[in-house]
Amino acid sequence: MSDAEHGEASESVEPVTDRVHDNSWSANLEQPVHADDRELVVRQALDAVSHTTAGNHVNLVTHGDNGHPETYLYEELEASDHDVEWEYVERCGCGGHVSRVRVRADEA
Repeated sequence: MSDAEHGEASESVEPVTDRVHDNSWSANLEQPVHADDRELVVRQALDAVSHTTAGNHVNLVTHGDNGHPETYLYEELEASDHDVEWEYVERCGCGGHVSRVRVRADEA
């Protein structure tokens, strides 16, 4: 797939969420379209974090074909404007990976 085709394919992907979550939730980033598109995974992971209110977490479930999230996702989370902490939870039976990203609560 050419870069142009790849970009068009990822642009047509539905967002991981369309609302702000005032609770803990999971974002499914292991659909077939995510399998070979780390940029899409990172973009949607950051979007999921931005749609999670402070004091809650989002479980980012990433496709196994992208490898361990520490190789491409955690550095992007650190570089983002989000005040987060993350932990690796487990490898799913299907081969994906679960990372829990907590959005820190504002300190008073």
